[in-house]
Order: sequence, then C-alpha cells, then structure tokens
Amino acid sequence: MSKANQTNDDALVFQDEVNREDAFFQNETAAKWRIMIVDDDPDVHSATMFALGNLEIQNRPLSFLHAYSATEARQLLTVETEVAVILLDVVMEQEDAGLTLVNYIRNDLNLRDVRIILRTGQPGYAPEIDAIRDFDINDYKTKSELTRTKLYTTVTSSIRSYEQICSISANQRGLELIANASTELMAQKGLHNFASGALQKLAALLGRKVEGFVCSQTDGMEKSAKLETFQIIAASNAYLSQLEKTVDQVNKAETLEVLAESISSGKNVYRRNSVALHFENTVYQNLSVFLQTSQIISEMDIRLLEVFCSNISVGLDNVMLTSRLHQYAYFDPLTGLANRLKLLQTLSETLLSPLKEMSVLSLIDIDHFAETNDALGHQFGDLLLCVVAKRLLDHFGSSCHLARVGGDTFALLGNEDIVEPNIILHIFHLPFKVDNQDVQLSSTIGLIRLEKYDGGSSDALKDTNIALKRAKANQRSSYSYFTIGMGVEIRERVRMMHALRAAFENERLFVVYQPQVDMNTKFAVGAEALLRWKTEEGTYISPDQFIPIAEYSGLIVDIGAWVLRSACYELVHLHSLGFTGFRMAVNVSQAQFSHPLFIHSLERALEDTKAPAHALELEITESMAMTDPDLLIQTLHHIKQLGIHISIDDFGTGFSSLSHLQKLNVDKLKIDRAFVNEISEQSGEGNIAKMIVQLSQSLNIKVIAEGVETEHQAQILMGFGCHLAQGYFYARPQTREDLRLWLAQNSSDCLQ
Repeated sequence: MSKANQTNDDALVFQDEVNREDAFFQNETAAKWRIMIVDDDPDVHSATMFALGNLEIQNRPLSFLHAYSATEARQLLTVETEVAVILLDVVMEQEDAGLTLVNYIRNDLNLRDVRIILRTGQPGYAPEIDAIRDFDINDYKTKSELTRTKLYTTVTSSIRSYEQICSISANQRGLELIANASTELMAQKGLHNFASGALQKLAALLGRKVEGFVCSQTDGMEKSAKLETFQIIAASNAYLSQLEKTVDQVNKAETLEVLAESISSGKNVYRRNSVALHFENTVYQNLSVFLQTSQIISEMDIRLLEVFCSNISVGLDNVMLTSRLHQYAYFDPLTGLANRLKLLQTLSETLLSPLKEMSVLSLIDIDHFAETNDALGHQFGDLLLCVVAKRLLDHFGSSCHLARVGGDTFALLGNEDIVEPNIILHIFHLPFKVDNQDVQLSSTIGLIRLEKYDGGSSDALKDTNIALKRAKANQRSSYSYFTIGMGVEIRERVRMMHALRAAFENERLFVVYQPQVDMNTKFAVGAEALLRWKTEEGTYISPDQFIPIAEYSGLIVDIGAWVLRSACYELVHLHSLGFTGFRMAVNVSQAQFSHPLFIHSLERALEDTKAPAHALELEITESMAMTDPDLLIQTLHHIKQLGIHISIDDFGTGFSSLSHLQKLNVDKLKIDRAFVNEISEQSGEGNIAKMIVQLSQSLNIKVIAEGVETEHQAQILMGFGCHLAQGYFYARPQTREDLRLWLAQNSSDCLQ
C-alpha cells in the first residue's frame, strides 16, 4: 500500500492516491474484497459506505453486501461466496440477533475463514469480555469509537488476516491436490491421457478455468519457431484450433515466444496473462504446458505451480515407460496397427455393447504371400505388408478397427455396411507400389456376423478363421461367412484329430484283411489291408470318418507307413505258411504318395520286412491320378521298377481320360462298389460296371469288383468277364488270426 496523507486522525488513503507502479502479476481489473454490512439502521450502512467506499486495501478495492436483519443475512450468506469481512450489529430483530447469527455462520454454514467484527451501540446487551470469550468473533467495537481511520484500520487488519488464512487454506488444499494429482496422473495410460489430465489438474489447482495445451519439440528450438514445429499432445477445449485459425498474429507470436523461452531454458516462464510450464523427463526432453489465464497469477499460485511441475515430472517417466510397454503389448511393431491382443480386447468390448447387433469381424489373408516372401526376400515382404496396411488404413480410416493378427493376415472389425467382402476385395484390384515395383495381390476373406453370436472374443476370432479356411479351400480370392454348421464340423474334426493321434500313439489302431477271391473257383487269391479304429470304450469309428481327418492333419503319412509295414509283415508270414501265391493290396493316400520320402519309405519297408515285391499291390485313387499326372507317372515308374503292382481304386468315380490311363501303366482296375450296387434283380444290370470290364479287356489289364454282396451280382459280373471280387458275399474283413484260419479252408492248391 502507498503512503497515506497523515495530517489528522481521520485522513484516509483513497484509490486515486495509490502508487501505480505495477507489480509483475498485478491485473488492471483486480478482484474486490467483499464486505457484508449487517445492521437494521440504514444510516449505519450509508456511513460505512462513505468511510470505506473509495478505498483500496492490499491493492484491491472493496465491494459491499447489505443485510438489514439477521434473517436477511442468513439468506445472503447461503448464496454469496468469498465474503472477507462481516460488520455485524448485535441488536436487531432480537436483543441477541447478532450473536445468534455468529453461531449460525460458524457452526451451520461452517464459514471459518470470514472475519466477523461485532459492532454495537448498546454495549450492555453484549459485554465485550463475554462476547470475545463465548463467540467466535475477531473484533468487538462500539459504533461510537469507530472513527473513519479506526474503521479503516480494523477492516484492513481483518482483511489481512482473512488473506493469510485463505493463503494457508489454499496452500493446504493445493498441496493435497498436487499429491492426489501425482498419484492419479502416474496411473494414466499414454502420454495423451497424462497431458489431458495435467491440464484438468492445473485448472483445479488455480481454481479457475484455463485454456491451454501440452506440446513437445526437439532440442535447439529457436524463439522464432512456427506453431507447426510443435507436436501438440493435448489441448483444452478448442484452444488449439482457435489458435491455428486466429488472425491475431500478435497473440500467436506471444504464445510461441513464451513456449520457446520455457523450452530453451528448461524452466517455467510466467507472463501477465500466460504461463509456460516445463516438465522434465527422459523421453520428451522438451515437454511444455502453455496456459492462458484471465486473472493474475499470485505468488502463492507460482509456488504451487513449481511444486506441481516438480512432482508431475517424477511421474512422467513412469507414464512414458508404461506407454512403451503398452505399445509393445498391443500394437504391431512393423505396421503400427493393433495386434491380436488389442483386437481381442476391442472385440470383447464390441460383443458387450449395442454395436454388436450391426458389427462384422473379418480376416483378410493375402494370397500366396509366402511365395512372394521367399522369392523376393523378407525385407521386401515387410515393405509389402506395410503398404497393404496403409491402403487398408487409408480406406477404412477411423470407421473400423484394423489389426494385424498374423504374418500376412489382417483383421477388420466394424459396421456390416463397411466391412463388406466385395469392398475389401476391390481394394486389392489395383497393384501395390513396393520398392519401385508394382505388385499385384489378391486376398481371401473369412467373416462372421456378431449379431447373434453367443461366444467370446477368442471364439469369434477362431470361428472367423474357420470361415477363412473354408474360403481358401473353396477358391482363392473369394470369401466365406461363418455358419454354425461350419463351426461344429471343424471342432469335431479337431476333436477327432487329437483322438486319432492319441489312438495311433497308444496302438488302438489295427489292420484287418478282406479276402479277394476268384469268383469262378471261390478260392482266395489275395487280400486288401484295411485300417480300423477301436476306442477305449470299445466302439468302432468308421474309416469314412477318420481317414479324411488323417489326410487333413497329415497323420496319414505316418499311419500309412505303419499300415504298409504291417501288411508286408503279414504277407511274409502267410507265404511262410505256404500261401506263396497270395497277394496283398495296400491303399496309398495322396498325402503319402506326394511325400518326397515316399519311395524311400517303400524301399525300406520291403527291405526290413523282406516282403516279395511281386506279391505287393498298391491301390491309388482315380482322383490322385488326375491331380498331377506327370508326377504320378514318374513315381509309378519307380514303383514298377521295384516289382510292385499298381491298382486304381474306385475306378469310374473320377474324371480320368483314356490317354492318361494308358500312360500310367497300371496292372488292375477296381470297380467301385457304387457301380456294383447298381446290379440288382429289380433294376438295371450295371452298365457302367460292364463298360469298365470292357475297358480293362481292351487295355489288357486285370479288373476286380468291390462290394459284391449277392450271388446275382457275382453272376452278372462274371457274365461281363470280371472274375475277381471282394465283398461280404465272400468274406468280411478279418483279423490276421481269422484270415489264416479262413485261408486254410478257402485256398486252392495253387496258393500253397
């Protein structure tokens, strides 16, 4: 406060006599001290206003609230805030109205900071000593002793006391807020959340609305830097966009200047209407907060802001470390997209929200990516994945959730109108520019509608993968939606696959033999080795069920090799019993046949078992013959050189041509049971079977019919010229012990 003119006791300091050398933080529109006058005498209100109305205390003017009764004062105090001093009359409606109001203010309204000066014109109603002792008042004066100077002195003393109490309380609240803010901000996930939270905590700390933003910039920033050089991390409301669009270049320049000073000095910078705070950390070395304020920044606020920055900087490193760990855990390091774990998290949220009713999950697999990767290198493959990710991201943007969930598999989750297979396939129509090369790609898509889906996120992703595999199996560059039947089928297949593997390892698979006979003599000429599976519970699993599973899983290679060896051992044993003319037929699957070590395993089986190659016959299906004719011809040539015979099983069910059949140099055709079943007493006479017999005769190769179950079928087939058969009419598949007994009764002399 400036010096006062002290010529007499009543000389007061008026507003126009204040020394106006502004302190750094003084604002031209400083807040006013609020004084409440409670008195039932209007003249007291007027006199008080006259005495204090044009004064400044602590460089701030005064404003007045008026109550003419204790009741009116109660009503005002319930809505008015930040009242610094109450000048209170003792006697109003009642003799003790003023004293009763004191208790109400302190106990009911819990207003502890406001200073209460009790004024009375009748001291006898409230003796000074009793009033000071029994009531929470700050001063007691008779109205007659309150001259203008003494009234000013009393009010000034009370305001200073009020200011100190408020400062202490604000400091305590501020420190509590800083402590809580440090804990809360340290728990934030991600720099953006931390920065947004810091802006909110700063507004709470200053006790008013502030506009600003959090930004970072590399070291060595010049003060003339442009706003575009800052990386904006978070902003309050629309402050940043307003700053970028404003035509007031002066304001923009001042903002940049204060930021530049804070960043270059690594310290907090305080200006009249703005503040730049600096947060030290190990990652963003130049992280600053810019705040624009509409009120003065007091010295107490500065101290609190310094403590705030010091505490928050300690927690920022922890937030950044957590952010990096979160990035590694939830995002693909190559493409920057969400990874499988993040997708599952988002998918779980979607399944629990109303968005489920209109959402679709899709898996997008790049066709033949492995071949491209192997041919052009893994570095090129990585670039290709990044380019594909960018095109998907550019097209779908923020409308969908995009993730990379596998080597060359992307996931897309969003509205069914957007996640539409034809839209996705169209994205791959144009070539991709990779390392100055145009690469044409296609994709195969599996999708699942979440509307009525009852499973969790992991199940949904698995089922979408099932749909993707179905699409791949049907045709590349296509798509397939998941159905319940599809899920049941694949899960049953997987269950059976595991059970089959366990059965094979635990020797629950076994081989039976179905005799092949000469229908003219009804004597055995050989047998076909057939695989059977008996579960621990004693039930049998049909070969039609488990053989496709074995082929699908690749188990057929090991199982087939074991069946071949078992059949060879049995063949050797039967020959040792004297059945030297007996032949053994063994089925070979396509997976076995195309395996690069098949010929080697065949040679080892013959060598280890000492089985005669001329008595061994391998059966291949007609469809196998059409898959890769050139490879088949080459492999069959090696087999024939070993002395082994070749038979085509299920002949007539495929699409082989005569030209291919001649090139294969096979020894026998087997008529499929479906054509044998056509031979019945009521219906046709098996024209297809007849044609196959005639074909075999023209090619000078043997023919055998399977599934012969009646005398009528046998007679018709013999009439066609087919003399070899197997089926229930002659014998069911038998164990090796039963086969030996059966052969003893049904073999001709030529077999012995």
